[in-house]
Parts: sequence; structure tokens; C-alpha cells
Amino acid sequence: MEPPPANAAQLAETSRGFARRLLTIGENRLEQLNELSTAPEPLDPSAGTLAVPVVAASGSEPAPAQPDAAPAAKAAPVQIALVALGVVAFLYFARPVVLPVFLACMAGMTLKPLIRWLSCCHIPPGLSAAVVLGLLVFAAGIGFSELGRPAMTWMNEAPQHIADLRQRLQKIVPRAARFSLAATAVINLGATEEEQKRAPSVELKTSRFPGIFNWTGTVLMGVGETLVLLYLMLASGDLFLQKLVRVMPTMGDKKRAVEISHEIQHKISSYLFSVSLINLGLGVLVSGSLFWLGVPNAAMWGTLVAVLNFIPYFGPAAGIILLGAVGLLTFDTLWKGLLPSAWYLLLHLLEANLITPMLMGRRFALNPVVIFVFLIFWTWLWGVPGALLSVPILVSIKVVCDRVPSMSPVSELLTSESNSTFANLKLLRLRKLGASADSSDPIG
Repeated sequence: MEPPPANAAQLAETSRGFARRLLTIGENRLEQLNELSTAPEPLDPSAGTLAVPVVAASGSEPAPAQPDAAPAAKAAPVQIALVALGVVAFLYFARPVVLPVFLACMAGMTLKPLIRWLSCCHIPPGLSAAVVLGLLVFAAGIGFSELGRPAMTWMNEAPQHIADLRQRLQKIVPRAARFSLAATAVINLGATEEEQKRAPSVELKTSRFPGIFNWTGTVLMGVGETLVLLYLMLASGDLFLQKLVRVMPTMGDKKRAVEISHEIQHKISSYLFSVSLINLGLGVLVSGSLFWLGVPNAAMWGTLVAVLNFIPYFGPAAGIILLGAVGLLTFDTLWKGLLPSAWYLLLHLLEANLITPMLMGRRFALNPVVIFVFLIFWTWLWGVPGALLSVPILVSIKVVCDRVPSMSPVSELLTSESNSTFANLKLLRLRKLGASADSSDPIG
């Protein structure tokens, strides 16, 4: 038998040292497992791992506690709702201050292209703003002086007109008269004979002129504030835009602010100019048709219909009812009395379905449901001025949402279906790709 090699002792010592290290590592691992088994359970039972306490080394500062993101995530929607309610309350109670500002901003965006054109003709912005506002006030004064007198006369005779309209309806539609008598009989069913024969009491009220004067003063004050603010905005030029660009932190934000401002001005001015031109033509056609039919004060009714047409949905409905009442007061027969409202309905359908889409195209393809909701909200908030401002405010919000990437879902919600066809096709394609990927995955 051959003697062992010279390094056999060294190899044996190395093997024993390696075995001792493995034994030490195994013992440490067992101690760690025992500590984990005796550690407390985590706060969230659905968590997949145990919460192991971390012991800080001696002489070192304790590790800061990790903030819990769940309460902050739950509080974010509540904070947004509270802020929204606060803004609505502020707009409602601060109407005398905020409404002239909104009206001046919308009018300034509409007249800004005209001021820029006059500035290109080397006319100072202050002088051009004064000329434009002077012409507008002069035209409005002539219109009120010519149409205000017949309007005031008709309003003073409104109770007599209502009584005449009731008699005409009872004469033209006998069933309505019988229904009115039946309703009166039902109301007097529980009354005694003396109560039925008793004359109705007449209550004398104080004059309404103080209230009318207060209302007129408030309106005139609001108009004056709007005109002064509008002149200052037009005369200042792009001062506010320059200030806004100066406070923006990055060059990308500056560029985006300029693009949003110019696009809002362009779309608001295009929308109001197009709608004003359409309503002016509609008012002229209605006035001409009423004059040809023999309706008195045809120009006044045509102007009123043109102004009402600025309000979506409710304005045309009010115009149809108003012209129907005027026709029934003017003519004796039912079919001839309903002819003015029928003619206006025909013109409105032609304008809404052919002329307006042809002039505006897809630039203002807004969701009709959102338009109706905005109309109800702003009418409740500010009345008739709010109804007139509802669509321009919606257009401004749509422009901002188009330019800000984080608000793209809101922009999609405000867009009508005809303008989001390609987005729907893309979504359908992504769904098909997702379904094919799910079907190709192995089961298990």
C-alpha cells in the first residue's frame, strides 16, 4: 500500500473548516426562522409577508416611520369635492362681482381680433378700444330706442293680452273651455253656496316702481362695470398674457400658456361671431315673415327671437311659444294663429341641422348632454346671463383639456361621438388585441 500524499493533512483540515462554516450558517438560519415564527402578524391580514421588526444599531438614530398612503388617497376625492362646493358657493354669492368679469372676458375675446386689426393700421389700442365700444353703445342705444317703446307698451298691456288670449283659446278650442269649467267645479265642490256667491276680495298692493327702480339700477350698474372692464382689457392689449408667461417656470409651460390663450381667443371669437351672424339672419327672416303675415311689431318680435336663439334648447322653445301666443292674439283662426310659430320652427330646424354645422363644422363638436347640463347649471347659478355664457365657458374648458395631457379623459367626455370615431376604432382594436393575447396564454 502506497503512503498518502504530502498535502493530505492540509486537505483534511480544509474540509473540517468548511464543515464548521456550514454548520454555523445552518444554526444562524434556524435562529432567524424561529424569530420569524414568533414575530407579530402584520396589520393587514391580506399581506403576503410578515412584518419583521427592525432593530436599530446602538448609537444610531431610529429609522423614520413609513407614511401610510391609504388615508391620503381616500382624502383626495373628499378634498376635491369640498373645493368644488366652495367654488360654486363663491360664484353664487359673489355674482355681482364675478359676473361682470366673465362678461367682459368673453366680450374681450370676441373683440380682440378687431383690436389687433386696428393695431396693424397703426391705431393705438386705447383709441381703437374706445372707438369699438363707442360704436357698440351707439348701435345698442338706437336699437333700444326704436324697439323699447313698443316693448314697454306691450308689457303694460300684458294683463289685457293674457285675458284676450284666454278668450281666444276658449273660442277656438271649445273643449278647453269645458275643461276649465270642470276644473272650477271641482275646486268649488266642497264650498258652500254662500262661499261660492261671495265676491272675491281685492287686495291693494303698494306700487312696484321702487322694486323696478332698484332692479333697473342694479342692471345699469352691472352694464357700466362690464363696459369699463372691457375697455381696460382691450386697451391693455396682451399685458395679462405677458404676465402669465413671465411667471411660468419652464419654457414648455410658457409655450403651452400662449397656445391655450390664443386658441381660446380664436375659438370664442369664431363661435360668437358665427352664432351672431346666424341669429341675425334668423331674426331678419322671422321679422320679414311676420310683417308679411300682418303681425304688428314684427321687428320687435324678430329681434327678441334672435336674442333667445343664443340660449341653446330653451331659447328656441321660448320663441316658439311666444310667437304662438302672438299669432293667436293676432288672428281669429287656429291654423293661421299657429302659422308664425310653425314658420319659426321650420327656420330653426333648417338653421340647427344645416346652416350651423356647415359654418362651424367639427370645430365645436361638443357633447349635447354636457351642453344641456352646463346650460342648466349656469342658468341656476346666474340666470339669463349664465345661460348665455354656458357654451363659451364649455368651449374654454374643452380647449384647456385638449392642451393638458393629464386632462385628456375630460376632453374625451366633452367631445361628441362624431369627433371621436378614430379614438373608438383604436379602443376597439386594443380590445381585440387584448382578447387575442388572453386566448393565446396557456391555462394553468
